[in-house]
Amino acid sequence: MDGVDATDRSGDHTEVEPPALLTIILDTNPHAWALLEKSLPLSKVVANLLVFINAHIAINHANRVAVLASHAERAQFLYPTPARAQPQSSHANGTSDGDVSMTDGNSVGNGGAVQAPDDANKYRPFAHIEHALTNNLRDLMSRTTPAAISSTPATMMAGALTMALTYISKQSAGQPMGNTSSQFNYSDPSAMAGGNEFSSDGTRSSGAMGLTSRILILSVSGDLANQYIPVMNSIFACQRLSIPIDILKLAGDTVFLQQAADATGGVYMALDGETRAGFLQYLMFAYLPDQTARDHLIMPGEGEGVDFRAACFCHRRVVDIGFVCSICLSIFCEPLHDSTCLTCGSHLTLANYGQKPVVVPKKKKKKKRPIDGAATPDSRAGTPLPS
Repeated sequence: MDGVDATDRSGDHTEVEPPALLTIILDTNPHAWALLEKSLPLSKVVANLLVFINAHIAINHANRVAVLASHAERAQFLYPTPARAQPQSSHANGTSDGDVSMTDGNSVGNGGAVQAPDDANKYRPFAHIEHALTNNLRDLMSRTTPAAISSTPATMMAGALTMALTYISKQSAGQPMGNTSSQFNYSDPSAMAGGNEFSSDGTRSSGAMGLTSRILILSVSGDLANQYIPVMNSIFACQRLSIPIDILKLAGDTVFLQQAADATGGVYMALDGETRAGFLQYLMFAYLPDQTARDHLIMPGEGEGVDFRAACFCHRRVVDIGFVCSICLSIFCEPLHDSTCLTCGSHLTLANYGQKPVVVPKKKKKKKRPIDGAATPDSRAGTPLPS
């Protein structure tokens, strides 16, 4: 049948679009969401985020997704769910496996999670992601104590970025040869949407050879000056690995995340009180295309000026000129009274700064011009001789 119209309908399966791994970091800072409760509650954001995740999975059956929560006191996975810590098992050759397994949180006995109910009107991979994400987020909020909320108003963005890079590295390198199917196993209640694609001989299949990864941060917190070093290290790692960091700023203002999107080639957008109503539209049109599609599109935010100014670590002020620690490159807006860096604790020497007055050259007085051609008394011009 392929040769009826003189065409080869078998096609080359190696020309399909490579699968994409989307790692989403959801800022779940309770202080920030309490301020956004009237305009954009967290429940509405999670519902719209699930629609965005379903669209990402529907584009390609091999696409993968991971969701992390950047909470006030810790950062943890919302999907896939990390399995409860078990004693290290020994293999037949006597070696121990210390790796942490990840599940979708639908199997009984995994931290008290229950199996997702089967719904004939819902695509099963979508139902599994929704069940795991909502249950883990509800469990995270229930285990957050008032003391933990009052202890710090910040968010663990640096820890979430580090965990996202670790998960991306693990997925890019591959897992053991246990999962031999590249499709979603509908008969397995504990199957995950977007599994590892390995063939029976242990080699990676063609669909996983070109796995592309990107990170999307939904941020509602303010400045991250106290996490400057780990955040910048994560940004440089993403830049080295060609992993774009997309930023959707819902509240607050931070220079570091805008610089992260610019350094890694991601998309940065900040929504205000009027544009937060179109949260889902911004997700679908600005952040759904992957790196392959972005090469043929004009992405929002291109050509806009990026604020490269630095924020001081002492008062969190945006400064043009400041004092930089020679050890950790921390920035301060004024000299430290004890010459000790607030970040790394190094003793800094400011040399002769502030001890000697700065010599400012005096301006030279301009000579007065003669009036009507008359020579000034101090003029040294020669007197013309009569002819």
